[in-house]
Amino acid sequence: MNWEDFRHWGRRAADWAADYHAGLRSQPVRAQVAPGAVLSALPDTPPEGAEAMQAIFDDFEQTIMPGMTHWQHPRFFAYFPANAAPVSVLAEYFVSAIAAQCMLWQTSPAATELETRVCDWMRQAIGLPDGFTGVIQDSASSATLCAVLTMRERALDWQGNKAGLSGQPRLRVYCSAEVHTSVDRAIWIAGLGEENLVRIPTHGPTRAMDTNALRNAIVADRAAGHLPAGIIACTGGTSAGASDDIAAVMDVAEAEGLSTHVDAAWAGSAMICPEFRALWAGVERADSVVMNPHKWLGAQFDCTTHFLRNPDDLVRTLAIQPEYLKTHGADGIVNYSEWSVPLGRRFRALKLWFLIRAHGLEGLRELIRNHVTWAQDLAKRLEQTDGFEIVTQPMLSLFTFRHLATADLDAHNQDLLNRINDDGRIYLTQTRIDGALVIRFQAGAFTATAEDVAMAYEVITELAGAG
Repeated sequence: MNWEDFRHWGRRAADWAADYHAGLRSQPVRAQVAPGAVLSALPDTPPEGAEAMQAIFDDFEQTIMPGMTHWQHPRFFAYFPANAAPVSVLAEYFVSAIAAQCMLWQTSPAATELETRVCDWMRQAIGLPDGFTGVIQDSASSATLCAVLTMRERALDWQGNKAGLSGQPRLRVYCSAEVHTSVDRAIWIAGLGEENLVRIPTHGPTRAMDTNALRNAIVADRAAGHLPAGIIACTGGTSAGASDDIAAVMDVAEAEGLSTHVDAAWAGSAMICPEFRALWAGVERADSVVMNPHKWLGAQFDCTTHFLRNPDDLVRTLAIQPEYLKTHGADGIVNYSEWSVPLGRRFRALKLWFLIRAHGLEGLRELIRNHVTWAQDLAKRLEQTDGFEIVTQPMLSLFTFRHLATADLDAHNQDLLNRINDDGRIYLTQTRIDGALVIRFQAGAFTATAEDVAMAYEVITELAGAG
């Protein structure tokens, strides 16, 4: 394909995308294919010669698309959303066409300086105070890894990267069982070891970390000769929206001299609405905070904003400056590759800039508020319906429920969930609360309407009755 061919196929791609989104409600949300079906339809060996673009496109439609789960479907109520507002898709189109590697200021000054600006826009939007500085990471997993590596280095007086962990006391990091598994992976990759991720019990309706137990665990670890390094708190945990008492966690961290990271990957988007900020009161005292515009706000994946109270600590942890990466003759610049694990960086700031300008903060607030209201209404309807139990009350737009039966409740609800997802009109997932299997609902699709959420009630109750 040359650029003249691209002109034709680019128009066709735009038409296809618009038609695809216009027809999503008529499609089953989850892919309805058997394992291996797509693989068996693909040739075993690569082509030796060039193939016609029309043939490639035909195979894309006939072989690939039937095996795709439609994450942009308005009735995608599973996991958390991975929204892609049309204006964000358009921005990514431009990013792909420019194809810049934005690792350093000099490799694309506009990319670096736009990132600085839109991160500060997001800081203001979610209510973090002056003094926090932002960077765009690929995902919350990477931001959490950066936070854990910085905790490690600070605890070891910046000697971990140089001398390694051999001969050092055990470094300990504290969190509840409600945090995302990205925390576990960060602990593995940072070399701390799973046994040194200390799980603190939770309590209360918000399933918050017990800060008395947290304090006792730190004291016990010091007495055992271990080296406490940091605390990871969460606002809006993945399973059921668990939210720690951030202010109380910060009290413990400050008293013990520990670094802190707040994972608000999903719920952080809701903080553009001032009325929800009580959920993370005290966050301004954290060292590191992460939230994902690529979840609820509509910035196409991947786009994570990572806010730091003292970015110098992160740069000290990660920066490597060989001669070939130095920028001479330019003072006061930022090289964001020194703020993240990968050297290479995509131009992620452009889609966030397009998104905020095209929708405005008020438009995005309306989206969040609608989803929260609709989810709360659905929870109330299910709670008032015979045979249903709300297991965890709505945290923003997320709640869990189960259908009661005389049979094995776990097996019954797994069967109900399977029938719901095989039906195709909506898509839900499961989790476990205090060991019991429950069904999880969250409203967050960019194009969802009140009618789409109402359909969820109809599908759930219809298929529960059919069971």
